[in-house]
Amino acid sequence: MGREVMAATNVFSLILFLSFSSCKVCFAATATVSLHEQNLSTQLNPFSPRASLIRYWNKQISNSLPKPLFLLSKASPLSAIDSAILTKLATQHSLSLHLDSFCSLANLCCFFDTKQRIGNHDQDSKFALYSNKRFASYGGSRLSGVDSFKNYSNGLNSVADSFLRYSRDSTGHSETFTNYGNDGNVANATFGNYGSGATGGSGTFNNYDNKVNVPGLRFTTYASDGNDHKLSFSSYSDETNVGAQGFNSYGKKGNGVPSEFIAYSRDSNVIESKFTGYGELGNAANDSFTGYGNSGNSPNNNFKSYGTGANSAIDSFSTYRNGANAGQDSFQSYAKNSNSGKVSFTNYGKTFNPGNDSFTDYGKGSKGRTTVGFKSYSLDRSFVVYNDKGVTFSGYSNTSSKPSDNGVSVHKRWVEPGKFFRESMLKQGNFMVMPDIRDKMPQRSFLPRSIVSKLPFSTTNLAKLKDLFQASDNSTMVRVLINALAECERVPSPGETKRCVGSVEDMIDFAVSVLGHNVMVRTTENVNGSKKKVMIGSVEGINGGQVTKSVSCHQSLYPYLLYYCHSVPRVRVYKADIVDPATKEKINVGVAICHIDTSAWGPEHGAFVALGSSPGKIEVCHWIFQNDMTWTIADRA
Repeated sequence: MGREVMAATNVFSLILFLSFSSCKVCFAATATVSLHEQNLSTQLNPFSPRASLIRYWNKQISNSLPKPLFLLSKASPLSAIDSAILTKLATQHSLSLHLDSFCSLANLCCFFDTKQRIGNHDQDSKFALYSNKRFASYGGSRLSGVDSFKNYSNGLNSVADSFLRYSRDSTGHSETFTNYGNDGNVANATFGNYGSGATGGSGTFNNYDNKVNVPGLRFTTYASDGNDHKLSFSSYSDETNVGAQGFNSYGKKGNGVPSEFIAYSRDSNVIESKFTGYGELGNAANDSFTGYGNSGNSPNNNFKSYGTGANSAIDSFSTYRNGANAGQDSFQSYAKNSNSGKVSFTNYGKTFNPGNDSFTDYGKGSKGRTTVGFKSYSLDRSFVVYNDKGVTFSGYSNTSSKPSDNGVSVHKRWVEPGKFFRESMLKQGNFMVMPDIRDKMPQRSFLPRSIVSKLPFSTTNLAKLKDLFQASDNSTMVRVLINALAECERVPSPGETKRCVGSVEDMIDFAVSVLGHNVMVRTTENVNGSKKKVMIGSVEGINGGQVTKSVSCHQSLYPYLLYYCHSVPRVRVYKADIVDPATKEKINVGVAICHIDTSAWGPEHGAFVALGSSPGKIEVCHWIFQNDMTWTIADRA
């Protein structure tokens, strides 16, 4: 086999160049051979990764139950010779020299930014469905009219949109985005020059990049030099996970420009927002944040130069960081050198757990009758420099908001219906709402253990990972890497055992280490019934419905298929038929897991928000989503 590898290596680069060098997308699994259509024991090349996996399965798992095709289909599609060559390149730390080919052959997702052609648009249009377009100039110097995007780049794995110049120098023109980039996985959206010099009209975003995993949103110049051009974000990046967004210049030198954010980064996880220049040198502006960063987890919001030099401006925050958990927020230079303005915070920082928040240079150098007011101000805030004249604090609160007696945070946040339910709901004939159980991750495969074991995987080796995947600083790929590594390196919860796995063999080893060799793995059969009202058919308790332990594995976003697996003690696992309420036909077989002991869960957990209780007082159940799975001791040998 050694001479075969050496010979193949000599021609490898040429073959790869001819076949794959121009491919820079998240490849579909076209190379995956359906396991339903082949005899695993006789038709696989015995040296292929899949054949090796079958032998490993038979060695490690003691029962003779049918093998889980949904899991084995995720195994590496590499041929024997490709696997040998790529293993050698991994050993030599030279995979980065053949990244396009490595990602294509192994069915990975290594490139999140796709290039689209640049276009122009100068006519009124109503786009009902539109995706991944890059506009060089959109609606410039328009007179009246309306452009609307009803559904723009929704539900995509990788969103890469840009409007370099949008509605520039328009008069009486309106722009509407009803649903922009929602339910995406990796969102890279750029508005280079939005509404600059516009007079009259309005720009509205009703739902902007909500429920996105790893957002990267940028408004380089937003409504600069505008005149009475109203701007509104009804819902901006709600329920997003680990990303960044920035407004480099927002409303600069605007005249009578009303701007509002009704819900900004609500229920988001580890989001970073930057407003570098907000409302600078504006005249008679009226800016408002109705709900900013509420119920967020570890947010990082930074306002640099807010309202500096504004004349007769009105800026208000109605609720800021309500119910947020920890985080670090700052206002640097707020209303500095403003003239005859009014700045108010109605409710600031009533956090669930205090974060590190600061105001630097607040109201410094303001003139005329500038007034600054706080109606409710919370614990652990600091003001480095602020103007004594005209600054008022009414309703000062020296305590953070705490959970109410029933363990639910004072700020009631929204939790998707059906995401959590009680065990009593799993009864034949019951009706319930099924949450969205669809897998929104890019399609990828596991790597063979021979390759994944040779790749760096730690924050200390981030530089090597960036080199391997050709990731530049501040790129989407870097955020993907950091996010996955942080979750995998997180300290286990009390009583938890956890491990991140990039091969099926590693997953088998972890499950066996927790449960023993007589194990089996299950997942919900399909996505039918998702986001609909369904009826529960026959219900079967796994292991006789007794309290047991399991290993749950949840998919993470990473170039190759990566799962976060952890032991779950004291659970009951069920298999239930899902029935269409109208036709009474079985449409799915769902797998549900009920956590009997919730005493270690935080009181702010979404399950208690949805079900109205507190840690340790109730059991909590949820479905196993598409492509997630749970391992248990096998019912029979």
